[in-house]
Amino acid sequence: MSLLTYINNIPLFSTVEEALQWGSNRNLAGYHTHDYNGQIGYMGGATHSTATQTSTPSPTTSSSSGGGY
Repeated sequence: MSLLTYINNIPLFSTVEEALQWGSNRNLAGYHTHDYNGQIGYMGGATHSTATQTSTPSPTTSSSSGGGY
């Protein structure tokens, strides 16, 4: 892994492939770039605001039928 740094707790990678893989693992499409110390870095998610949104799984709801017959 070619991690350059973190921006807003989101990893910035030196390759597009790593950014896309990170994003794919979080259901994010695409990537965007940042300049970090004069080097272009790649971050998963089409925009920075998309990448920084919390990608917590949807809560599962369970229903109980009670079932007293």
